[in-house]
Amino acid sequence: MPSIDLNADLGESGTRPGLERETCILDYVSSANIACGGHAGDPYSMSLMIRACKVKGVVVGAHPAYPDRANFGRRSMHPGADITAADLRVTLVRQIHTLIDMARDQDMDVAYVKPHGALYNDAVKNRELADLLVGTVKAVNPALLFMGAPKSEMTWAAERHVLKFIPEGFIDRRYTDEGHLVPRSRAGAVLGTVEGRMGQLADILERSCVMTDSGRALKLDVATLCLHGDSDGALATAARARKVIKQAGYQIRSFIHG
Repeated sequence: MPSIDLNADLGESGTRPGLERETCILDYVSSANIACGGHAGDPYSMSLMIRACKVKGVVVGAHPAYPDRANFGRRSMHPGADITAADLRVTLVRQIHTLIDMARDQDMDVAYVKPHGALYNDAVKNRELADLLVGTVKAVNPALLFMGAPKSEMTWAAERHVLKFIPEGFIDRRYTDEGHLVPRSRAGAVLGTVEGRMGQLADILERSCVMTDSGRALKLDVATLCLHGDSDGALATAARARKVIKQAGYQIRSFIHG
């Protein structure tokens, strides 16, 4: 039986009740991208998510971002203009190590790194930023895996740095014809209904493609599928996604076991 990983961006809620709701998503996914201080996250949220991952058998990943909590990491910070390359490396190392240290305290490992928000989107197209990002991850621990957009600058940077790359697709985000995520500033960037998300999921599983914002079929070969824990209906999306994936003949299994 073929397998695919199902991941979620978690630990991003600013309230304890919100975080408790996020832990329920862990009943359905196989890996969790945990916010580690750049855009969201604090010692309480990180510890809670790691502990829940341990209980539920979910693989832990670090989800670092530009150091921009005010904008939830969704505003670009250009190295050399908004932040120095050295300072960006420092904050990324700090974020990843913070989660690694907290995981170690609970006898858990951080298996991979997935950038968040604007950092992710910028590194899709910016070779220098992708190299900085992947090189920083490798410097922290060359055994870490790197998750990002397929056929992007992140893909090529991982090849150059000889870091295992995990190509990712999104269940709840619309794509452009070029294969990029539609900016959140545009209407329809986030698929707003569970039914719409399940339609995109079915396209990925059955045809290895998604329908872009212009209605074209875009080829998409991925090893993991993401849903956003902060999206409306995230828990229902996770539950339905798990059911759809299994009905399509796939086993939900982390990529670290592949």
